[in-house]
Amino acid sequence: MHFDEPPPEAMTLAAVMAALSDPVRVAILREIAARGESACGTIELGVSKATRSHHFRVLREAGLTHTRAEGTHRYVTLRRDEVDERFPGLLRAVLQAAQAEIERGRGHPFTAARA
Repeated sequence: MHFDEPPPEAMTLAAVMAALSDPVRVAILREIAARGESACGTIELGVSKATRSHHFRVLREAGLTHTRAEGTHRYVTLRRDEVDERFPGLLRAVLQAAQAEIERGRGHPFTAARA
């Protein structure tokens, strides 16, 4: 199965920033950054399966994540090296800001409980 993942040189700041504009997608990135490769269904988001799939697709199409199929499961990893190559320091800054929001009690509720 083919997944649309742009090479680093094709990633656009507009697409990446749009993907990062949703707190659920930032929560997904935080979880993947903390866990490493994860099955899509194992990240608790409190949203429907269709909404979950949409968020993972937006992240993948922006170039922030890589999706690997294994049977009926989809495993997602953060494309940290590729994103850092294209936008140095962006992921680190976003993940640090998300953690700071959680510590102040303003982050995504599904990740705040685990922080």
